[in-house]
Amino acid sequence: MVKVAGPASVIHDPLLEVSADVRDSAAVPAIEAINLRRRFGDIEAVAGVSFEVAAGETFGFLGPNGAGKSTTISMLCTLLRPTAGRGRVAGFDVVDEQNEVRRRIGLVFQEPTLDEYLTALENLRFHAELYGVPRGQRNTRIERVVRMVGLWDRRTDVVRTFSGGMKRRLEIARGLLHSPRVLFLDEPTIGLDPQTRSHIWSYINALKRQEGTTMFLTTHYMDEAEYCDRIAIIDEGKIVATGTPETLKASVGQDRVSLHTADDVATIEALGDRFGLKASVSEGLVTFYVAAGEQFVPRLFAELGIPILQVSIARPTLDDVFMTYTGRTIRDAEASSVDRRRTNPFLRNRR
Repeated sequence: MVKVAGPASVIHDPLLEVSADVRDSAAVPAIEAINLRRRFGDIEAVAGVSFEVAAGETFGFLGPNGAGKSTTISMLCTLLRPTAGRGRVAGFDVVDEQNEVRRRIGLVFQEPTLDEYLTALENLRFHAELYGVPRGQRNTRIERVVRMVGLWDRRTDVVRTFSGGMKRRLEIARGLLHSPRVLFLDEPTIGLDPQTRSHIWSYINALKRQEGTTMFLTTHYMDEAEYCDRIAIIDEGKIVATGTPETLKASVGQDRVSLHTADDVATIEALGDRFGLKASVSEGLVTFYVAAGEQFVPRLFAELGIPILQVSIARPTLDDVFMTYTGRTIRDAEASSVDRRRTNPFLRNRR
């Protein structure tokens, strides 16, 4: 975890006092999805997902581009009507009670939505007006969120002069301005360099501690999913596994061994015939799972009968979890989803 200092320190804010009705509703899941589905023509982008997110939890949808992550968020945020199933946010139905849902959520879109010809303060004032933040509280609230994301010194600068990371931080501040019960973050660090991504997550984690907001995010970055309390792995519109990052990694229970040999096809056959192992080619390497990989590799060199040019052993990661449940890595899945979007117009703009 990244340690946070400076603007992320805890500040008492009377605007954030929890009302009795919010405390009484703490037992109600912040988000519920019940067999939620969405079709685009003949394509089922979301194929019956069901899950719950507890109040105050950080819940992540981990999956490749094209898996149905953004489509699910769009349904939960009332931007897209489900084809079937039900969704509730803060106890309100996403179809029948759209206005109640919208009052209680914040949303950071995958694509930038700031007005780059306005200053940071002007963007936030416009948002405050749209969401009905009381006039007497607007300046205090705006200053608080801008300071929390470390942009107070740039508050009067035009947004087009900001870096990509600064724009993302401003969008997160905007999403929190009206004190939402649930903040949706659709690929919050996509396109940013690793250092900036780490800084963004420092702010997200600090904001969660201060605001007590439920966070629902989508990502295809494995390291990003580690920040979540729980994650759901989604592939081709279906949830294939749900749990804490540690629980999911423990479910693999074996080391990943990757080989490059003189004949990959013969290697896969030999691993099955001689060792009883199921192997596949992933990212150009023959990959399989085995307990105590370091002890197995010497036997592999002695008994495989095919020249081994390269070998590596790795402890289970979330990528291994994804491969265990889907039979491919997340990068391989993204490559196939790109091919599907190229041939189907309904999926070209869906993630």
